[in-house]
Amino acid sequence: MNSNIQNKKTLSATDLAQFTGTEQWYRHSINRTVLYTDGIRYVAEHGQAYWLLDEIALIQPYDKSIAAEEFQVWKLEVQPDKTATLTCDDGNGHVVFSKEIPYTDFPLETITLYFANDVIHLPSEY
Repeated sequence: MNSNIQNKKTLSATDLAQFTGTEQWYRHSINRTVLYTDGIRYVAEHGQAYWLLDEIALIQPYDKSIAAEEFQVWKLEVQPDKTATLTCDDGNGHVVFSKEIPYTDFPLETITLYFANDVIHLPSEY
């Protein structure tokens, strides 16, 4: 049997509902001040989305409008043509950052992540 098929991982919204806390913290490989939870690691592995963690972690020290927000809500919305929009808001719906993603194979139509106290986590883990 082809090992690529066996190693193919999937992600669903139902999978994410199981995460209500974290047992372990993971440190971002480039921005070492940023941590993430078990749920976020699951998203990155099963959604092949370490790039999404990079988008959130790497902009923190460089964009003052984002860094000024103590609590950030990050939302990825994937369109049927596989383009996407990544936004960050202040938790009250005021968008402080938006980026068009020209292509993604992220398996969900939308996902929301929180960034607070230098930790990326799922809303259910907050």
